[in-house]
Amino acid sequence: MTSFTHTTLGRTGLDVCRLGLSATYRPGKAAIHAALDAGINYFFLFGIDTHMVKALRDLAPSDRQRIVIATGAYNLIWGHTSPRRTLEKHLRRLRTDYLDVFQFLGVLRGKQFPPSLQGEFVRLREEGKVRAIGLSTHDRQFAGKLAEEGNMDVLMIRYNAAHPGAETDIFPHLAAHDPGVVNFTATRWRYLIRRLRGWPQDRPVPTPQQCYRFVLSNPHVHVCLNAPMNRKQMKQNLTALEQGPLANDEMALMREYGAFVHRNSNRWVNKF
Repeated sequence: MTSFTHTTLGRTGLDVCRLGLSATYRPGKAAIHAALDAGINYFFLFGIDTHMVKALRDLAPSDRQRIVIATGAYNLIWGHTSPRRTLEKHLRRLRTDYLDVFQFLGVLRGKQFPPSLQGEFVRLREEGKVRAIGLSTHDRQFAGKLAEEGNMDVLMIRYNAAHPGAETDIFPHLAAHDPGVVNFTATRWRYLIRRLRGWPQDRPVPTPQQCYRFVLSNPHVHVCLNAPMNRKQMKQNLTALEQGPLANDEMALMREYGAFVHRNSNRWVNKF
């Protein structure tokens, strides 16, 4: 059962705190340990976040069992080489025998993740090197198609107040196979927490916590990633779990400002 703070990551059976941590902005060792101390247990890592690698590598075996480590291999257009080689590199760096979630990252169109490549990920799962497989994508229709087909255990998608399309393109297709859903860019690369030109000065702008609570208020999302720059931001973001679901007036603000941001941003930002 999904609560506001904890749930099971779909059919993977992995118990997760619904606020996860991405080290996109290299928040540092103190921020990572603040997350661990607060009960955050879903960690998404890239190749650049050495502090997160060290923190997770140094966990005691008993702690490793409760931590969900997610990473992946990048799409060819971002420099992808081989999922298997990339996985082996991550295993060596983390000094672990398995990863919890291994994904194909940065899929912009469905043709970039054909069935043959999906099969490579399935084989890695069958070998026990990963517990769950998935992808990250901006192509909502493709994500919805994969949800219906059921080959992927985890879908990592964009969902926020400026880009709510997953509500129609992805979420209605989840029931058949129950994949885990992990959300990124809840603040829409911080555009949702800036006052854009043209927004009335007497109207509030959403806070980061409201952006996370917007995502977490939707039970279809199992994990909402936050990407702080330091320990202070990590501690502030954690208050989103304490504040609970958005009130009606907060939800109305999020949707109104989200639509405003989408209308008043350039095409490149809307694409990503």
